[in-house]
Amino acid sequence: MSGGKDVIIEVKNFTAKYGDNVIIDDISFEVYKGEIFVILGGSGCGKSTLLKHMIGLYKPARGNIMIKGEDITQAEGRDRIDILKEIGVAYQLGALFGSMTVLENVMLPLEEYTDLDADARHLIARMKLELVGLDGSEQKMPSELSGGMIKRAALARAMALDPEVLFLDEPSAGLDPITSAELDQLIIQLSRSLGVTFIVVTHELSSIYAIADRVIMLDKSTKNIIAEGKPEYLRDHSTIPVVQKFFRRQTDEQLGA
Repeated sequence: MSGGKDVIIEVKNFTAKYGDNVIIDDISFEVYKGEIFVILGGSGCGKSTLLKHMIGLYKPARGNIMIKGEDITQAEGRDRIDILKEIGVAYQLGALFGSMTVLENVMLPLEEYTDLDADARHLIARMKLELVGLDGSEQKMPSELSGGMIKRAALARAMALDPEVLFLDEPSAGLDPITSAELDQLIIQLSRSLGVTFIVVTHELSSIYAIADRVIMLDKSTKNIIAEGKPEYLRDHSTIPVVQKFFRRQTDEQLGA
């Protein structure tokens, strides 16, 4: 517990390197159950690097990542699989398999990680597609989908195993403003109705204001977290120039720097 809130993910003294190049240096933060938590920052600050470590693709140079009290950085074998089943991931470009229908894409995690029969897998996959507004698109191929539909299908697949945490990598990237706003509303709806915790990597300011309960901002120069809190509070009260510029969409000249 932290301030009366349930901690579902805890990142402790985390450092990430590529070779000798330190990308993120000794950061710590917590994610609370049921919140929409956004990781943001400028290009090259380590947003995607942090996400890849949090979903278990890489091991940190130092530190721990606890998911529901279990350390994904140390777990192996069956223990690691059990932790990974608690999370779902929707990648920036969707990462749908082009040779499979939308329904088959969503069914894939159920085939890999459950003993459910075909009828049950079909039913669950259809339910997930209905949740994201894609009922009627089950037999379409990914090539037949719009950009927004691809994002929704990827989200349905990420939800297939009923994970408690969903990671979204740049969900609004490449979408027009209306489609992006619709996806923002879907994220909010799923969070509130299902109690799912969302961890979203993005630099899209309109989406950040729309969905974020809380954010952390990474900084390329310090390799650390330079701001944490509600986006509106950081916009109105932060005294850090780079934070002000980001949330107010201002240049150095506009800030009077």
